[in-house]
Amino acid sequence: MKLKMEQIAIVGGGPGGLTLARLLQLKGANVKVYERDFNKDARLIGSPLDMHEESGLAAIRKANLLDEFKKSFRPGADKMVIVNEQAEIFFSDHGTKPAEDFGNEYFRPEIDRGPLRNMLLESLQPETVVWDSHFTSMEAQNEGWSLHFKNGSSAYTDIVIAADGANSKIRPYVTNIKAFYSGVTMLEGNVHNAEKATPHIYALANGGKIMAFGNTKDLLLGQKGNGDLGFYASFKTGEKWAANNGLDYYNNAQILEWFKTAYPEWSAIWYELFENAETPFIPRPIYCMPLDQTWEALPNLTMLGDAAHVMPPFAGEGANMAMLDALELSECLTSDKYDTLQEAISFYEINMRKRAAIAAQESLENGERMHSEAALNTMLNMFSGH
Repeated sequence: MKLKMEQIAIVGGGPGGLTLARLLQLKGANVKVYERDFNKDARLIGSPLDMHEESGLAAIRKANLLDEFKKSFRPGADKMVIVNEQAEIFFSDHGTKPAEDFGNEYFRPEIDRGPLRNMLLESLQPETVVWDSHFTSMEAQNEGWSLHFKNGSSAYTDIVIAADGANSKIRPYVTNIKAFYSGVTMLEGNVHNAEKATPHIYALANGGKIMAFGNTKDLLLGQKGNGDLGFYASFKTGEKWAANNGLDYYNNAQILEWFKTAYPEWSAIWYELFENAETPFIPRPIYCMPLDQTWEALPNLTMLGDAAHVMPPFAGEGANMAMLDALELSECLTSDKYDTLQEAISFYEINMRKRAAIAAQESLENGERMHSEAALNTMLNMFSGH
């Protein structure tokens, strides 16, 4: 039961959704991507992504985009220092990291979200992405679905694929299973022109990443290709911290005071991050789907990426899993092996849930390690290969 002329709607233009659109178009499928961003120049926040050989890179290869990827990735951005709360360096691979290359299973090339999105967008047929399409609801119509968007427009489609992220509005049409709070919240900040704005931290990052551990709390930082520095204060707290702490996320001075109180043992070297970050800061309570989630496959609706299996970021698997979902789903939908689309979707979903549960388990365990009293030693052992 291969796709024939069915119209496919992918809701969400993140790495997973765009990768799926590219892979399906290579097989001749009719695809539209509905993305809520106003246009392709919307600013992408979030840390750079490291692509893994067996998932993100496998999808990029299958999409015939490896050469394009090689032009856009950032050599050296995967280098790292591990420090304590006083910013004393305990581990650095800047001088020792072997020059790995594509095809090496340990090579995890970094790419910023913007260049990754642009590469995928440019690979699609013109007019594939319908911008300013913020999904609000849908209902079954004939054999397919009628989709409705915030701007008042509607669209009919035969098959819907939810690629609309952790707070997916489409997921409830598939299952009522909800994510649980992991116990960790992150406060995200971003510094423009970090070389000038935060010179000490910029020098410490040295073009790569910083992981700082102390007193069950973390600071995780990464330099971006445009000279910005993205950072996350990561700590254990209650699920409602973000809403109930009384902080003004637009007020640098207030957030700095919070940091001094919440991270009392930490050196003043970190203060320049909070003083010079763009506002607003973004609080991110970290959720995870139940590892044993299951549902009955539908004939014309499925999900990928965070919509299907949101997980903590502590194994670097989120975008990689979404892109592997796209690869496997595109294979299932265009294969001769299944009698019906429902069977193809079911096969994809069973595998996807199994894979995601393993990655989520690893992410949860890493999160526990990184926010424990012994985090610094645990992470040093992990990275120095013990």
